[in-house]
Amino acid sequence: MDFIPFDDRDGYIWMDGEFRAWRDAKVHVLTHGLHYASCVFEGERSYGGRIFRSLDHSKRLENSARILDFDLPFTVAEIEAAKAEALEKAGLESAYVRAVAWRGAEKMGLSAQDNTIHLAIAAWEWGDYFDNKMAGIKLTNAQWKRPSPETAPHDAKAAGLYMICTMSKHAAERAGYADALMLDYRGQIAEATGANIFFVRDGVLHTPTPDCFLNGLTRQTVISLAKQRQIEVVERAIMPEELATFSECFITGSAAEVTPVNEIAGQAFRPGEITETLMGDYDDAARGRIDLPE
Repeated sequence: MDFIPFDDRDGYIWMDGEFRAWRDAKVHVLTHGLHYASCVFEGERSYGGRIFRSLDHSKRLENSARILDFDLPFTVAEIEAAKAEALEKAGLESAYVRAVAWRGAEKMGLSAQDNTIHLAIAAWEWGDYFDNKMAGIKLTNAQWKRPSPETAPHDAKAAGLYMICTMSKHAAERAGYADALMLDYRGQIAEATGANIFFVRDGVLHTPTPDCFLNGLTRQTVISLAKQRQIEVVERAIMPEELATFSECFITGSAAEVTPVNEIAGQAFRPGEITETLMGDYDDAARGRIDLPE
C-alpha cells in the first residue's frame, strides 16, 4: 500500500475560518500547543456524506477546550457548518474528519492566557483502523497506566493524554500485536490505547466504568444499542484476572468503530453473537439505517 504523507497532499483544510491549500495549512514551530500540549481534538467518521454524531463531537470539542482553560473562537453551530463544508470541498462521502484546536505562538512558557486560539478541520479517506479487522485483533499489555482523575483531565479529548497511548501502541506493534490493553492507576482494566473496551460473559456485556478515561461517544452508542437489544450492560471495575472468564471481547471508537478482539496477551476470545450483532447495529446506526435509541 502506498503511503501518502499527511503534510504533502492535494486538497484543502479549513483553518481559522477559511480554506487553505492542504500543504499550506501550517503552524509555527514555537506554537504553545506543540510544546505544552494545550491542544484538543475530535476524530469523527462520515458515512454517505453524513458525519455520525457530528453535533455531539462538536459539543465535546468545545467542552474539552474549556477544561483546558480556553474558549474556542467559533460557536458549535459554526464548527458544524465548517465540518460539513470541509467534507463537501474534499468531495468525500465516507471519510475521517479531524477537528483540532490549539493555543498559538504569541507567548512561550507555561502561562499563555493571551495566546490566539486556532481551529482547523481536515477530512480524508480512511478505511479500517486495523488491518484484517473482521478476523479480530490481538492486544498485549501496556506498560503505561491511565492516571488518576486528580492528575489528568480525563473528560477532555486532549492531545497530551495520548502520549502514553502512542508509546504503548508502538511497543505493541513492535511485539507483533495490533494494540495494547491499558490498566488504570489502581490496576483495573481501563481501555485500549485509543478505544474503549467491552467483554461478554454468559450473554451479559461488561465494560469498565469511565472514571479515569474518556467516556467515548462510540462507547455510549454501543451501550444504547445493546440495551435496545435487551442485552444487559454492566459498567464496573474489571480486574485483569477476570479476562479468562469472558468469552467475547471488542473495542469501540470513532476510528475503530466496533472491532473484535481475539487475544489479549495470550488469553483467547471468540467473536460471537453479541459482538457480531453490535457490529451490525453500529454500522446501521452510523449509516442512518436505524435510529439511535433515546
